[in-house]
Amino acid sequence: MRKVLIANRGEIAVRVVRACRDAGLLSVAVYADQDLDALHVTMADEAYALGGDTAAGSYLDIPRVLAAAARSGADAVHPGYGFLAENADFARAVAGAGLTWIGPPPAAIEALGDKVAARQIARAVGAPLAAGSDGPVSGAGAAAFAAEHGLPIAIKAAFGGGGRGLKVARTMAEIGEQFESATREAVAAFGRGECFVERYLDRPRHVETQCLADGHGAVVVVSTRDCSLQRRHQKLVEEAPAPFLSAAQERLLRESSKAILRAAGYLGAGTCEFLVAQDGTVSFLEVNTRLQVEHPVTEEVSGIDLVREMFRIADGQQLGYGDPELRGHSIEFRINAEDPGRNFLPAPGTISVWRPPSGPGVRLDAGYGAGMTVPQAFDSLIAKLIVTGASREQALQRARRALGEFEIGGMPTVLPFHRAVVSDPAFTSEPFTVHTRWIETEFAGDLAWGGAGSQGAGSQGAGSQGAAWPVTGPEGAARRGDDGEQPAARERITVEVGGKRLEVVLPAGLGTAGPGGPGGPGGPGGPGADGRGWAGGPGRSPAPRSRRGRAASDSGGNAGGDALVSPMQGTIVKIAAANGDQVSAGDTVVVLEAMKMEQPLAAHKDGTVSELAVQVGQTVSAGAVICQLRG
Repeated sequence: MRKVLIANRGEIAVRVVRACRDAGLLSVAVYADQDLDALHVTMADEAYALGGDTAAGSYLDIPRVLAAAARSGADAVHPGYGFLAENADFARAVAGAGLTWIGPPPAAIEALGDKVAARQIARAVGAPLAAGSDGPVSGAGAAAFAAEHGLPIAIKAAFGGGGRGLKVARTMAEIGEQFESATREAVAAFGRGECFVERYLDRPRHVETQCLADGHGAVVVVSTRDCSLQRRHQKLVEEAPAPFLSAAQERLLRESSKAILRAAGYLGAGTCEFLVAQDGTVSFLEVNTRLQVEHPVTEEVSGIDLVREMFRIADGQQLGYGDPELRGHSIEFRINAEDPGRNFLPAPGTISVWRPPSGPGVRLDAGYGAGMTVPQAFDSLIAKLIVTGASREQALQRARRALGEFEIGGMPTVLPFHRAVVSDPAFTSEPFTVHTRWIETEFAGDLAWGGAGSQGAGSQGAGSQGAAWPVTGPEGAARRGDDGEQPAARERITVEVGGKRLEVVLPAGLGTAGPGGPGGPGGPGGPGADGRGWAGGPGRSPAPRSRRGRAASDSGGNAGGDALVSPMQGTIVKIAAANGDQVSAGDTVVVLEAMKMEQPLAAHKDGTVSELAVQVGQTVSAGAVICQLRG
């Protein structure tokens, strides 16, 4: 391999760019319209436009991605995770174009990426399994399964992962609505809506094995991980190795994982996921046929660069080692643009303050920096904070310090949750008592705006009172690799020439026009502010927010009036009520999709629906009035 096209965006694309640089390979980025100035784009050696402002019209468009590979002269493709990473048709198309696919063989993706087929393989090799359907089912089939095997049941996308398209029904009445929601999310995230069902284990831990397999018969478990801290069945905190497992459980996880991957003819990096019930029973969940978001914690405790190992395996080399001896303990905190005080409501926006932590044991894998916008169309993940120590206790001590230092302004983030959880006995005690629904059912930490930590260390910068923060010095310069000083006689702007992204240096003022203002030429982050030609500056930070705990309403309704207001920008994917309908407080009126997650918008009071004029597929802005509730 000589030049690698990265078919992804955000922090994982940045991670692969860095691995390419370490390995002496050239990197090629691709980007949707709103990612013109994204960090992965500016860091790669070359970048090519895909066009489009949605996932379907850009990163999920196979012909466009392959056309960019051909134009760039890339000879290999790394898919990252999400998007096309687990798409066997894409893997075949890459190979058919004469390129090296840095991932598992298409047949293995089909065998394991299809969650039903993966269960069949797991059953054949004797891996532990909870009861599940034999194949994709309809909503009626899901109800029949529940009637036979009992509740609760998990409704899961057959061709996806990462918590997308996963819903839990705890009553028979919920099955129809949850099945529809899972199908919609699966189509939006993976392009396929088939779903299967299985018995849902209440209050389990989520544990997994990070595996590598080469083309010479070697399968290695690099480390175990625990990923039990989740919201909406999507991980927030992960750690390696998985703590508080018995020797028998550890052996079962490792042996089952190796047997499943060998049976599937696996190659590359992959993760076998399991649930551990309260009574200690282990049940196979699924295989993710790709690199995981949480792979850095395994790298930190094993000393193995998993991305570069993927390069080596794709190049036909042998692993040359067995299960490595681990050192210390590592914890990863996903930093998402979400408001934890409002049920982790997605909160896209522009980063006006970016002051990351550092010091012993601290690693940051980020996809954004100061002045960059986290768009509504894509995932809410901004960065991953990875903290490592000689023991779990030391890792937690360092995590409290690093989370207290971390400042992000311009939007809510999950930093207050992380600061609270690293001091919560349920997570810090031995053994911990968290489980996959602990956040929704038991967590009672203080998620007030700004959270814990030192002054100025809140999600928006506690004490900032929503004031605009200028982007100057190292924060504003980090994405360009200079010292933040603006040469007096020139400026740098971004242009596209035939779909290829280029940066051009021009005499000062030639690339800008119009009066200055926040986010525009002459304003904070605009081309006139530092001459870097950013697509959009941070502008003004949000107005001051009231402190709110986790009991605050997430419906977005105006509690003192009749208007039902959208709490975020999103797309209407379902309308559950009509003009003239009588609804009660808490009833769903519409369902929004934002940042790849569905968010029911519930009535904030009893009343009659009127002036409901939105349509399915319509994009609404934060603060938009959805309808009136009269009476």
